Amino acid sequence: MVEIDKVADICKLLGDKMRLTILSLLKERELCVCEIVEIMKTSQPNVSQHMRKLKDGGLVKEAKKGQWVYYSLNISDKPYLHELFQHLPSQKEKVDLMSCEQLDCCY
Repeated sequence: MVEIDKVADICKLLGDKMRLTILSLLKERELCVCEIVEIMKTSQPNVSQHMRKLKDGGLVKEAKKGQWVYYSLNISDKPYLHELFQHLPSQKEKVDLMSCEQLDCCY
């Protein structure tokens, strides 16, 4: 059984529009920070701050590839979130239009 404190902390993370949007983007595929920055039209420090909170909360994991960091969802151990994620609006179109090659950043 999940502790109520952990669920409350996760709900706080999900209560932020930017973080919820980032999670919705990551539902589509693994993304590099530069891709998230471009899709969200915000600064790299802003995205990094949100990613740190999501990582600390156990909702995303990171993988380093050279000097670049790629993020993906980490909710397999949180089945209570699966229903919510099914109801998040699709971000597939935005994600499909973006790639590191296009941005000339980290490939």
